[in-house]
Formats: sequence, structure tokens, C-alpha cells
Amino acid sequence: MIAWLRVALAGIVILIASILLMPWQLLALRYDWKMRRWLPRVWHRIICFCLGIRVRVHGQMETHRPLMLCANHSSWMDIMVLSSIADVAFIAKNEVRDWPIFGTLAKLQKSVFVVREEKRNTGNQVSEIAARMADGEIVVLFPEGTTSDGNRLLEVKSSLFGAAAMAVPASPTGTVIVQPVAVAYTGVHGLPMGRYHRPLASWPGDVEMLPHLKDMLRCGAFDVDVHFGEAVSYSAETNRKQVSATIASRIRAMLGSALRGRDDQA
Repeated sequence: MIAWLRVALAGIVILIASILLMPWQLLALRYDWKMRRWLPRVWHRIICFCLGIRVRVHGQMETHRPLMLCANHSSWMDIMVLSSIADVAFIAKNEVRDWPIFGTLAKLQKSVFVVREEKRNTGNQVSEIAARMADGEIVVLFPEGTTSDGNRLLEVKSSLFGAAAMAVPASPTGTVIVQPVAVAYTGVHGLPMGRYHRPLASWPGDVEMLPHLKDMLRCGAFDVDVHFGEAVSYSAETNRKQVSATIASRIRAMLGSALRGRDDQA
């Protein structure tokens, strides 16, 4: 009973915050005001607070631009966590556009929707990502292409790393910064979260959304550790597959250390 009262109270606060902020975000998107970039951060911080998601940041996000963040992906909560830290835009698969609630939120944050199966559109999609990065926006890529169980990094797909190459000519320095990020769900209600309990926070692709959302809301009070790793400079001479392998290795090392409760970074 107490859990559902907490959920109800959180829902009321979230609803009020959404009603107050959403009209401004719609106007900002329509007229391309700069506030369209930072309003989602304000909203997501409110959401994380209401849902009991405590975010701990390790390391520092790169200050140089253009910047692409590459993170592991285990839950829809990754979006809220990363958005509460910085003003970011996400690269999302096209079907997310039509999802209830989450599709609307993705559009309000001006996510870039890509259709991986349509090779003829890949150039246009990559060009949009590159243009956003060249304009100073921080773009987040989930290179696994799907969600995991939160205990490991899946195989990384290198194709959309091409967006970094497309942004190189527009960069004043002739380089684009690609930084690995590990998002680790490490605690629940202040207690360490082991590998068998991590599905409380993770959302693998074969798990239905509504039951997972219901269980997560009833549980609440998650601890999330976000590690920013050593970045890679992407220039005209850079090999995309080598960058992909390097970024994957660094994410995997940081994620493993975080899940083991260690503070060392790769």
C-alpha cells in the first residue's frame, strides 16, 4: 500500500512538472530556441528524483566539441539518467517514434530516429547526426543497437560511428571527440544489486514494457553509477572499426569495474 502511495505521489509531481514544462519545450522546438536543449535536463532531473533514481557520476564529460557519447544500454532509465546529467540528444531506432509515452518523450527531446534496415536512407540519417554535432549538440549513441540484461556489454555495431566521420569537416579542429560511457545499476534501496537482481532495472528486448514498468515503479530507489572514460579523437584518417573496438573495450572495462564495486577506470 505504501509503495503505491509513493508511486501515486510521484505521478502527481511528474504530471505537474510535465504540464508546466511541455508547452515551453514545444515552442522551443518549433522556433529552435536554445532552451530546447536544457529543458529536458530539468525535466529528467525531476523524474529521477520522483522515482528515487540516485545518479553518481565518476570522471568528467569531455568539454571539447563536437562530442559523441557512446554508452551501454540496458534500460529505458538510461535515457533519464544521461539526460539528467547533460543536455544531450539521442540516436534511436525508428520504431521508438511510435511507442506510447516514450515515443512522445523522444520526439520532445529531438532524438534522431534511424532506420537501420533502409540502407538508402543511412546517408541522410548520418548527415543529420553530424550536423547536430557540428552545431555543438552532444549526441548519445547506444552502439549495441538493443538493450542488455545490465550485466554485460553486447556486441557493438560500428555503422553509426560514421556520424563522427561526417562531422569531422565541420569541426574547427578537424576532429570529433568520441567518449565511452558506462551506465551501471549498482544498488536498490541502498543495498548492493547483484547480477540476479539487476533485471529489476534492466529491460532486455524480450520483456514486455508494462509489466516491467509496473515492477520498477513498485521497487524504486535505484543507485546508478555513470562512468565517463578516456575519449578518442576521430579525424579524417581514423579507422571507424578501430574506434568502435576501442570504445567497446573501454565501456566493457568500466562497466565490469562498476558492477564489481570498484572505482578504477580503464
